Amino acid sequence: MSIDKQSDFAANLQIGPTSLGMVRIYVQGDGVDLPMDFEPEEAEEIADEIRAAAAHARAQTAPGKSPKPKG
Repeated sequence: MSIDKQSDFAANLQIGPTSLGMVRIYVQGDGVDLPMDFEPEEAEEIADEIRAAAAHARAQTAPGKSPKPKG
């Protein structure tokens, strides 16, 4: 599956600090139980990437700009 393909898969996402000073991103869904630990600096880089992707997605659906067709 590519990152740009829509999915019906649902999962829960939790993010928080661990007792060992790491940042944990925890994904849980049907058949998935995935804890991922990151150094704080790595977590900040991930947060920056999420912000950049959100800005790009927002620009794609800005007024006057038609959304990209699916398919």
